[in-house]
Amino acid sequence: MDLVARCRAGDVEAFETLYREHAARLYTLACRMAGSREDGEDLLQEIFLQAHRKLGSFKDDSSIGTWLDRLALNHCLDYVRSRRAKMNKLTDTLDAETSFEPTARRDTPIARMDLERAVERLPEGCREAFVLHDVEGFDHKEVADLLGIAEGTSKSQVFKARMKLRGFLRGK
Repeated sequence: MDLVARCRAGDVEAFETLYREHAARLYTLACRMAGSREDGEDLLQEIFLQAHRKLGSFKDDSSIGTWLDRLALNHCLDYVRSRRAKMNKLTDTLDAETSFEPTARRDTPIARMDLERAVERLPEGCREAFVLHDVEGFDHKEVADLLGIAEGTSKSQVFKARMKLRGFLRGK
């Protein structure tokens, strides 16, 4: 019996295996989309609760990993849209950020941590478009569709995010 069938049959150990195999990747996505590790942890829990509830609707025409990726991305986008609606934030407030001092060369683990922290500091709209385009590999049309924005806005937000990241990482 395969892992998904075992999960559907209520096998707790099978679901734990599913979690262990996919949680790290989905946690990274959730943190990047949410902008913080704490919100990413909450989102990850919600994603797997939703996966557990919806596992019956999984069709074997794709891999369970692909299905979980899509479920996670949709959940993160719902979270971002909900938060955006509640806070009614503008996404183009790029100059309101404080300075950032890099502490290491680019190719070190510390530099990667600096980059992660810099991405977390991006304004919401720029961060979402940047993560979806530059990190997750979606093209601008897909980013626009996922975020409910124009394709030109996606391009602009990614460009602004890159400029802001350069400033953060150069210590400006």
